[in-house]
Amino acid sequence: MRGRSGRRSRSRERRRSRSRDYGRDRGYGGGGGGRRNQAGSNLRKPRWDLSRLEPFKKDFYIPNPAVSARSYYEIEDWRNSKEITLRGKNIPNPVFTFEEAGFPEYVINELHKAGFKAPTPIQAQGWPIALSGKDMVGIASTGSGKTLSYILPAIVHINNQTRLSRGDGPIALILSPTRELAQQIQQVANEFGKTSKIRNTCVFGGAPKGPQALDLMDGVEIVIATPGRLIDFLESGRTNLKRCTYLVLDEADRMLDMGFEPQIRKVIEQIRPDRQTLMWSATWPKEVQNLASEFLKEYIQINVGSLQLSANHNILQIIDVCQDYEKESKLSTLLREIMAEKDNKTIIFMETKRRVDEVTRKMKRDGWPAVCIHGDKTQQERDWVLQDFRTGKAPILVATDVAARGLGE
Repeated sequence: MRGRSGRRSRSRERRRSRSRDYGRDRGYGGGGGGRRNQAGSNLRKPRWDLSRLEPFKKDFYIPNPAVSARSYYEIEDWRNSKEITLRGKNIPNPVFTFEEAGFPEYVINELHKAGFKAPTPIQAQGWPIALSGKDMVGIASTGSGKTLSYILPAIVHINNQTRLSRGDGPIALILSPTRELAQQIQQVANEFGKTSKIRNTCVFGGAPKGPQALDLMDGVEIVIATPGRLIDFLESGRTNLKRCTYLVLDEADRMLDMGFEPQIRKVIEQIRPDRQTLMWSATWPKEVQNLASEFLKEYIQINVGSLQLSANHNILQIIDVCQDYEKESKLSTLLREIMAEKDNKTIIFMETKRRVDEVTRKMKRDGWPAVCIHGDKTQQERDWVLQDFRTGKAPILVATDVAARGLGE
């Protein structure tokens, strides 16, 4: 009996250890707990011989005459007005309209159909760089339009490659820190890739592997993935990255904060070194700089606004410093003011999962239409909660920092 009890004790300790493994927590898109330190240990690094790899095209950009005709001073005035700073060589001029970017007509039609009037600053400067086949780092806040900054060039890139054969992996890979952001990226890929019949799949932890594996084995041009689950599929041979020539690292700073660096390195090892790589980040800490210098070649860096994570200046920020015992009454008062106006939505952030559950239960008892989201929720629960919040059925969302970035991108 003593031995059996000891095993149970050790098992409980292992479970507790896994729950502390932040980077592999199923709430953040990991592929299953407890293996972060051996991420991709069964993956062998290929020996790339560039002379034997099939050549591919990645420079598709032909400057529009209107873009080429703009003077240096006009361009610099525009960049200064948009708080854009740049580093790198042979930086193309920005485009001011969708037509100037040189996208195919079907892409431009989709942009207009979606209601977009003009490129955002990061798109205007980022598209010519990405379409030129150059590596780039884009530093911009959430809500800047960065997803289209890399999705539309990816569509052009894919449409200029040879078609996938049976057993081929994706042409474009987009790595994301969380399943929520990955799913939002997929929505954009669905919307703008359907005209040219570009297939994609979203690969993340916390959901059944079966449907994801079937998509990968059927063949998709774009894979949007969290690092942990992608490594699981690479190790099991369900997919490979031999055809991958377009790599995106989205929210690189957050992926590193969450402990995904070993997985990211293992994934990049599996991709041919002459790929095009685009890295996106809200901040520019030393860890992200080191990753960029190691895996990007002669990259161009675009900064829109500050290099530090900062509040959106278009949003009014009100800070109320109070004691812990005052929080609930102040929250209740604030909610009454907010919910008095129709169609308002509220996100309430909490530090811990337990506190999220406690506050949500209390709010429901008090009659507030609240739902919650955190790392211990199943994928089905998370999808249901986010759908209700977006449609306004449940206009109050209580969350941990799993919802801190990307929900409105």
